[in-house]
Amino acid sequence: MGVARRALITGGCGFVGVNLGRLLVSKGWSVAAYDSLVTGIREDAEAAGMELVLGDVRDRERLIAAAADSDFIVHLAAHTSVIDSIQDPAHDVDVNVTGTLNALLAARAADVDGFVFASSNAPLGDAEMPLREDRVPAPVSPYGASKLSCEALCSAFGGSYDLPTTVLRFSNVYGPYSYHKGSVVALFLKRLLDGESLVIYGDGQQTRDFVHVDDIAQGIVAALESGLRGETFHIGTGVETSINELTQMIVDAFPGRSVDIEHRPVRAGEILRNYSDITKAREMLAYDPKVELADGLRSTKDWFTKVYGG
Repeated sequence: MGVARRALITGGCGFVGVNLGRLLVSKGWSVAAYDSLVTGIREDAEAAGMELVLGDVRDRERLIAAAADSDFIVHLAAHTSVIDSIQDPAHDVDVNVTGTLNALLAARAADVDGFVFASSNAPLGDAEMPLREDRVPAPVSPYGASKLSCEALCSAFGGSYDLPTTVLRFSNVYGPYSYHKGSVVALFLKRLLDGESLVIYGDGQQTRDFVHVDDIAQGIVAALESGLRGETFHIGTGVETSINELTQMIVDAFPGRSVDIEHRPVRAGEILRNYSDITKAREMLAYDPKVELADGLRSTKDWFTKVYGG
């Protein structure tokens, strides 16, 4: 039997990190979760079979030491709120850009076989749909700008140090373990279970590409195992769903429950249409999302109900 491949996941105690760690461990990988526990849950990582390394991605020396024996690094740790980035862009850049630079320096020091960076569609801004890898980036929020800066750093480390980097642009991820996610699915489920109204900003015709975390984890593993370097991929479903459609599907997951829906003004920095063309990921990574939105919402609702009651 060969030596198990070892991966370090920054933000490994968070939403995507726990689901990814569980999948890698099931495949026989040795996995360490590097996390500050500001939002991540220690017990979730331990239950997934991961080793916990406590640390902040802005602590360069700590991160370099944690990555020393890693074969691969998956950099998930980030500040992810568009709205918060508008209110405090300095914090967004500090966590995202400095943290990514440190993760890349750790990968270089460890001479890893692969580095996967979790980006998003935000660097492309209000682009022509569907979003593809050949669209010219034009971010409209500090969050999008910070992610674009991180993508540029990945490219620079590939060019300057021959570091094998891959950028994955996630669409809107949902699923179990999304305790602290401020995105619409997690927020709606928590508000509904708390008996609060569901808040829609604008008319609800804005669209997103909702992808289950299981499909995201499969996409990351495909990138790790591909041996590719210097590539960018959109990882989603390729399906455009309006917030109104999503709201109805979530309400339908709670039959018999009365739900109040409240409309508020559109927030600055939000994109009206957003969904991905995943052709490149299908062709080069054999990426194939499996979870239909209605099924994923029901299972996510069951998880939230188990955790929060209601």
